[in-house]
Amino acid sequence: MYGIKINYCLTLSLPVVGYREIFKTLRKKGFYSTRQTGSHIIIENGNGLWTSIPRKKELGKGLILQIISDCGLTKKEFLELL
Repeated sequence: MYGIKINYCLTLSLPVVGYREIFKTLRKKGFYSTRQTGSHIIIENGNGLWTSIPRKKELGKGLILQIISDCGLTKKEFLELL
């Protein structure tokens, strides 16, 4: 109406999820666990992308967004896999 475009991805909200749900979702994109250091799981996909996931029951939205970004995914792609 006023020429304002709303990005569809900005309207999607991330659910509160734990490390298990994130790991299961990223396994669908070819990520696998390489090692565990302390309370963090290190995952990679074999193409140079890797990230660290803290072993917590609930992860904050900012941390989830950073993990998604590290894995080369968009929020929309991640939510479709979830």
